[in-house]
Amino acid sequence: MTAIRVRLTLIYSGLFLLTSIVLLVTVNLLLRQTLDARIARLPGGAVAPTRGVPGDRPPPLPQLPELVNEVIGYQWQVTTFMVGILALISLVVGWLVAGRILRPIHRITATAQRLSLSTLHERIALTGPKDELKELADTFDAMLDRLERSVDGQRRFIANASHELRTPLAVQRAAIEIGLPEDVGEIRGTLLLHNRRAENLIDALLVLAQAEHGLDNRSPVALDEVVRLVLAESGSDGVTVTERAEPFVVDGDPVLLNRLVTNLLDNAVRYNHPGGTVEVTLSRGVLTVRNTGPHVPQERFGDLFEPFRRLQTTRGQGAGLGLSIVASIAKAHGADVRASPNPGGGLELVVVFAGSSDQ
Repeated sequence: MTAIRVRLTLIYSGLFLLTSIVLLVTVNLLLRQTLDARIARLPGGAVAPTRGVPGDRPPPLPQLPELVNEVIGYQWQVTTFMVGILALISLVVGWLVAGRILRPIHRITATAQRLSLSTLHERIALTGPKDELKELADTFDAMLDRLERSVDGQRRFIANASHELRTPLAVQRAAIEIGLPEDVGEIRGTLLLHNRRAENLIDALLVLAQAEHGLDNRSPVALDEVVRLVLAESGSDGVTVTERAEPFVVDGDPVLLNRLVTNLLDNAVRYNHPGGTVEVTLSRGVLTVRNTGPHVPQERFGDLFEPFRRLQTTRGQGAGLGLSIVASIAKAHGADVRASPNPGGGLELVVVFAGSSDQ
């Protein structure tokens, strides 16, 4: 916005200076032309006597052109000085006028930057005359009204879908566990496995939808305690997990942050090999999860954070939503997620939170 204000200031100042210079130059040229015309009309060598003390004589005619040149020279000096003064005044006035004209745009920009899915109720509510800027602000407010209604409808849909999808799966699981005896062979285990996968998929989709809709409520969360809790509750599955976490507080949602760390650890364990290692480090607001495992091709890095994308070599079956959920939760908390390959195979996933030393 400052660049536009500078351009407007230069335009206003340039037009004002151009007009002033044309006016002053025109006045000087007309003055010179008038004086020269008056001198030319005087009779050669004869000058009308001056009124006053007898014996006073006017300057001889040959001195009049020199006097005119001195007057015009002084006039040009004054003109140059005035142009400099007018240049400074026009810059100051142009800057103030441009700032006043752009004030509504600053208000619109500040509101747009402040808005998120949790603050869609805010409006610009620009007052003043019915001009183009007022029309722009009203159009923006109307767009926010439509967006807020759409987001509210999606949130209600997510809440209803959560209930409607979980209930039949719970009934199916109960019917399988109660209605089928354990001696029916692999059918019972297969049905329970697919039922559990469907529940995990629905949970992942709901968490992904919640993260992409932003945070409604924020609270201080000790991220180092979240890391230790996740490590204590998660299974290593034959993989050695080491942890080093420094105290760090994040302003966000504790449930989503727990899911972020859980998905990072699950991904590091799943995409590993027997006897591999996983290193979890939290230092100065930077969460790093590094694992051993298969080599990840460079062309696959663009798919890591996309939903329903899986690597071919995996120790378990997943829905392909783990890292996409991590990216959505990180974005909701104003964090940045990066991935890079380890020299010996595996990945290094880094989440940089706002306020960290890497910002």
